[in-house]
Amino acid sequence: MASTFSFDIVSQVDLQEVDNAVNQALKEISQRYDFKNSKSGIDFNQGEKTITLTADDAYKLRALKDILSARFTSRKISPRALVYKAEETALGGTIRQLANITVGLEKEKSKELTQLIKKLNVKVQVQLEGDKLRVSSAKKDELQTVIQYLRNLDFPVPLQCVNYR
Repeated sequence: MASTFSFDIVSQVDLQEVDNAVNQALKEISQRYDFKNSKSGIDFNQGEKTITLTADDAYKLRALKDILSARFTSRKISPRALVYKAEETALGGTIRQLANITVGLEKEKSKELTQLIKKLNVKVQVQLEGDKLRVSSAKKDELQTVIQYLRNLDFPVPLQCVNYR
């Protein structure tokens, strides 16, 4: 009897690490000379999984994004986990931008990922289970090929391969 091996493809973000990254970014902002006496700030809402960036002008907003991205990277969180909304003007002549933290694979992304895996021409089965994809095969080498492909893939959401068995 042939046993099958499998792993799950998920898109997870540790919200405690996001909170730590936001706190590090806030500390850096408070110490930078170009942010002295400005109304710039970062607000993290863990319940809604959103981050609100507020800045005096477009230059400082761009700098806030760069600082936040650097802090995400240093905490081993993919900056692709943030989906930025459009900039909007706020009170006091400031600019505000909202960023949603993506958790889980949406159906459209799952279907797109399934098609990409099928184009590899390896003998694997891909099943959608809630907000994750399960990839199974009789050979471990084929699963390793898919995992290596996913690591090199530039996908719009961060992907992790978990539960390898």
